[in-house]
Amino acid sequence: MKRSRSAPVTVSIALLPVLTLAIAAPAQAGICPAQLADGIATEQAKFDRSRWGISIQTFDGESLYAQESDRFFIPASNVKLLTTAAALTQLGADYRIRTSVYQSEDLLRVVGRGDPSVGDDQLLQLATQLRDRGIRRIDSMILDESTFAAEPINPSWEAGDLPYGYAAPVSSFIVNENAVTLRLIPQAIGDPLRLEWNNEFGAVLFNLIENQSFTVAATEPEFIQVDRQRIRGQLQVDSPADETSLSVPEPSLYFLDRWQIALRSVGISLPEGVGLADRWLSPPDNEIEIAAIDSPPLSQLLIPTNQESNNLYAESLLRQVGIAAQPETDSPLQAGIAAIESTLSQIGVDPEGFDLADGSGLSRHNLVTPEAIVQTLQAMSDSTVYRNSLAVAGESGTLVNRFQGTIAQGRLQGKTGAISGVAALSGYLNPPNYEPIAFSILVNHFDVPVREVRPSVDAIVLQLAQLEACDD
Repeated sequence: MKRSRSAPVTVSIALLPVLTLAIAAPAQAGICPAQLADGIATEQAKFDRSRWGISIQTFDGESLYAQESDRFFIPASNVKLLTTAAALTQLGADYRIRTSVYQSEDLLRVVGRGDPSVGDDQLLQLATQLRDRGIRRIDSMILDESTFAAEPINPSWEAGDLPYGYAAPVSSFIVNENAVTLRLIPQAIGDPLRLEWNNEFGAVLFNLIENQSFTVAATEPEFIQVDRQRIRGQLQVDSPADETSLSVPEPSLYFLDRWQIALRSVGISLPEGVGLADRWLSPPDNEIEIAAIDSPPLSQLLIPTNQESNNLYAESLLRQVGIAAQPETDSPLQAGIAAIESTLSQIGVDPEGFDLADGSGLSRHNLVTPEAIVQTLQAMSDSTVYRNSLAVAGESGTLVNRFQGTIAQGRLQGKTGAISGVAALSGYLNPPNYEPIAFSILVNHFDVPVREVRPSVDAIVLQLAQLEACDD
């Protein structure tokens, strides 16, 4: 697992004012649309064994450049552009996900509906509501996980991804993004790194993890590899701690642990055993909702989904759309995929341009054409909510460290994508001397790290930022 020293900052900003800002950048010579082909070919030649799919269009559909734009590519996290467009279209910007506590006689039934934003603070709010209703003891409680009972792990995700937080299971009950954080802290030279978990559940869950790490001198190289079984690698003495997010394989038990802690912290005692129900036929006639917490509106849930490329959020939204379309479905995953594909077709995206396997892009089975991504962007171009959910070049999200000090800074709102052998960047660009454009660049089948391909993708975008109208 690569070391990560810092996380990008999420910033929500209105699109049009940002795109018209004057950004301090070196003067650039203008580029006519007819000149794009030569510049793009120069960048592609650096990776002549890879496949490039590109579509560059104005908002009204005029094609400025196309290369294999109607062919399938693995899009990585650019799939989130499709998922969030369909979710916003079908559910609306004000849609919220509710977690409820129902009471019938002495039984409390807690119903999770897949809210990815729930953390310890939200559980404390829910527990406080129960206390404020005079509840001091719970004799019988069931966690109803029937909403997303099926397929918490996408069957097409690769086994090597599953231990990590970015591939956390998608469940009815989500807390702290169904992941725990492990910090590895250097000690004296020659000693193992000290393990520190962000909460007690991680320490218990991974108490048998084998620590094969070491603290080394400042002159030695650093590397870390972490999975659920063992830790390998070394960090330099006095080096900052390394953090790794690990997924929790049983998210309902994780939720139960954090929920019990919240209840006890407000003075509510609990029974020794709590039931888990993945099927619930019908609630009793006398059941009433006595406490509930709602997620932020969809307009806000889209921000971590797109700006930070949060897979769990995307997968939950996929299933929310599926449940809304087919309330009685046994497979929210498959219902979600069907609903996303149907909605995209309704807003004008060619149904032959995509074949989805998940909502996040983690699956290598997703297939999308650059043309379909551009069509999605064009269809959503009037939605401020959608456009504000994207990262801004040089300023926010996964683009915060890209395009800084260039003509594209603040003028590009886009979605990145990266898995092994795949690099992607799609979005909206407002060149200072040309009309706004929508573009998609998908690169597949390269055998070097993504970071080596990314500069060529960015170089193409910078050419687009220099577009100007030219006489024929």
